[in-house]
This record gives sequence, structure tokens and C-alpha cells, in this order.
Amino acid sequence: MEQKLDSVDRELLNHLQENARITNAELARRVDLSPPGLQKRVRKLEEAGIIDQYATILNPESVGYDMLCFVQITLVRHKAEFLQNFMHVVQDIPEVLEAYHITGEYDYLLKVVIRNRKHLEEFILETLSPLPGMDKIRTSLVLNKIKSTTAVPI
Repeated sequence: MEQKLDSVDRELLNHLQENARITNAELARRVDLSPPGLQKRVRKLEEAGIIDQYATILNPESVGYDMLCFVQITLVRHKAEFLQNFMHVVQDIPEVLEAYHITGEYDYLLKVVIRNRKHLEEFILETLSPLPGMDKIRTSLVLNKIKSTTAVPI
């Protein structure tokens, strides 16, 4: 359900999405609030679930992950046990950055970081393929990142 946001909330959220490390004093100055007033608003946005989390976003290549892949997966059957198992297991695979249950030809879409071709082969053959109920795995390699953002338009 969409929450009601006033213009100050929207401006505050835009600043935080641009730079979550902005100091409270600077953020309060930019949105024309006192520091205690700012903290109250931020706490309210957190409690309402509008601010979901704060994160540090790494450059994958700088820590040895040279490939970004999108993996489309189809399960043999849509039995509850296969679906639950897949959703549970995929949450514990460190290479999986994002996982979605989707409509269309495939059941799941995974965003995955991989170190190199050998790692990709191991990931597909040793991590994904043995999962119960696995039918099809289709992997697309990202050649060039055109846009990547975590900011939601407000």
C-alpha cells in the first residue's frame, strides 16, 4: 500500500537515495528541518517500511567478480515442495544477488555475480543443476552495464 509522503519526505528520501552517508546535520540543512525533527521523520519512514534498509554497494570487479549474469530457471513441476525448496536454497547461495519468482516462460530470474568462466561452469553444474525439480537453466552474460541504480523514483 502506498504511503502518503509530503514534499519534505520526498526531498529527504531523494537525498538519502543519492547518498545514504550524508550527515544528519547536512540532511537537516538541505530539507530545512532541525536535526531532532529530521531524526523523527527518518525514524517514522523506517518504521513505516518506506526506508527498507541502508547498504554499502560494492564494485563487484574490484573484489574479484568479473561477470554479471542473469539466470532464468524452470522447474519440472510446480509442486509446493520444489518451489519451497528452491526459494529456501537460493537465499543461501552467496553469488545470487537477487532472485525473483516470475511469470512467463521461466519460473525464476536470478541476478548472479561470477568470478570467471570456470566459476560459472561450477555454479551451473554443481550449485544449480543438482537442485531438486530443476528442469531448464538459461544463462545470459552481461556484456556492458548501461544503467544500474537502487534509487526508486519519488
